Amino acid sequence: MRRRVTVWARRWGVPVLVVLLLGQMAVAMATAALRQTPTIDEPVYVGTAAVYLEEHSLRFNPEHPPLGKLVIAAGVAVAGPALEPGFDGDQTELGRRLLYESGNDPWRVMFWARLPVILLTLAFGLVVFAFARELAGRAGALVALALYCLSPDVIAHGSLATLDVPAAGLVLTSAWLLWRARSRPRPYVPSAGGAFGAALATKMSVLPALPVLVLIAAVSVWCAGPRRATRAVAGAAVFALTAFAAVWVAYLAVDPRLRWGPPQHIPTVGGMRGLAVQLLPLPEPFRDGMRLQFGLENRPWQGFLLGKLYTGSLWYYLPAALLVKTPLGALALWAAGAVTVTVLRPLRSAAPYLLAAPAVLLAAAMYGSRDFGTRYAVFLPMFLAVAAGCVVLVRWRWTRVVTGALVAFVAVSSLRTYPFYLPYSNEAFGGPAQTRYRLHDSNVDWGQDLGRLADRLDERYRGERIWLVYKGAGVPAYYGIDAHDPRRVPPDAVRGVLVVSDSAAAKATGRLAELIDSGRRIDQVGHSITLYRR
Repeated sequence: MRRRVTVWARRWGVPVLVVLLLGQMAVAMATAALRQTPTIDEPVYVGTAAVYLEEHSLRFNPEHPPLGKLVIAAGVAVAGPALEPGFDGDQTELGRRLLYESGNDPWRVMFWARLPVILLTLAFGLVVFAFARELAGRAGALVALALYCLSPDVIAHGSLATLDVPAAGLVLTSAWLLWRARSRPRPYVPSAGGAFGAALATKMSVLPALPVLVLIAAVSVWCAGPRRATRAVAGAAVFALTAFAAVWVAYLAVDPRLRWGPPQHIPTVGGMRGLAVQLLPLPEPFRDGMRLQFGLENRPWQGFLLGKLYTGSLWYYLPAALLVKTPLGALALWAAGAVTVTVLRPLRSAAPYLLAAPAVLLAAAMYGSRDFGTRYAVFLPMFLAVAAGCVVLVRWRWTRVVTGALVAFVAVSSLRTYPFYLPYSNEAFGGPAQTRYRLHDSNVDWGQDLGRLADRLDERYRGERIWLVYKGAGVPAYYGIDAHDPRRVPPDAVRGVLVVSDSAAAKATGRLAELIDSGRRIDQVGHSITLYRR
């Protein structure tokens, strides 16, 4: 009997654990997708996806390539929302019109728009598992998958109709395929190029990883057979050309005739940036999108970090934000994994595949001017989960016990924040209830709790006068919230319940700051909206 149990465990134990881990992640993401109202970026992507389906036009949201929105469009097509043809407003108005002014059900539209991203996020979990299994066996693969599936950042952004997780997961897929190309370059180098091209066709911010992965493609081909420079160069060329072809395919899938008239002023970009934009063998809409992104980089954005409001950017913003928003057990295993793949002789060859691309992408994100959230570094929980799985290969007596304990710590921390994953912060920083004092925007409050706010006001504050400062893309009146703007009347007239989005509170100055300071905090919703009594 014991032997049968042992045989069953060996055969089915790992698949069962994989299903359980992915299943809990699916439940967490589905819950978020069903309960959260549209975040700030989502209506733009969903509206653009609807235009892709109906008009095959690229005129909206040109600052991002189309593939991620085509993924979202698969769900939008199922929801089948009505949209007036030839809408000529801006992209923000487009999203509002689609969700709230065209007779559509925004709950239904948003769930179906989010569903393809959820499925893609689960698929990337299988990539994490497969990559780690090839490096560290079944035990390492389970550790890697657990860290991925329990990552609050991955769950939070994998449940939204946005572009961050799809782009990051495709970069990871490309790195994994390049690792496999060390033994079979012919099928895997073009596949890796296609995967990276898909990432590039989703979000331009992955572009800095291109030269790194091109070089790694050359190394993979070099290691696969006769070590000839011509073969390595050819492999790198195949990778790059396939990536560029994937970008072209994404644009042509929206509009086979590639009609393009820039819908807005395109800034002039000079210097090395301008030269790089001109030389890229990519569609004109992509290159204009890069110009728009460079224009956004030149704006004086405001940031908020550890209680400090500032204008501009801080190079250490992302590392600090990651320290706040990553489970402590994951931080320990990430560091141990990075050291392991660098130091352990059998794994050294894997170090560039696991560490080079995320290092370059992190440096580029730190150099950027928009300190808006750890979503700009959501590739780290993916790559470093694979590296962390390699820790089980360290031949120390207590390695597996300590690793298991740290994974369990991550599980407890992650499950405790359910279902509020966007405002997660780890125990060292007080948990999700304290995130608003240290970070803002998509780290804590991205407009996701407007529906929950409506329920709370109906349950506890019915009949009271409501004053609202909401930072988000939802329309309060649609959810039955009858509120007034406290910034438009004298402070003495603001009496009743003052409701403030925590992102707005983080940046509050002048009259709003005075109203908050003179109010008494009485309630909170989703760790992202705070209610005060005045």
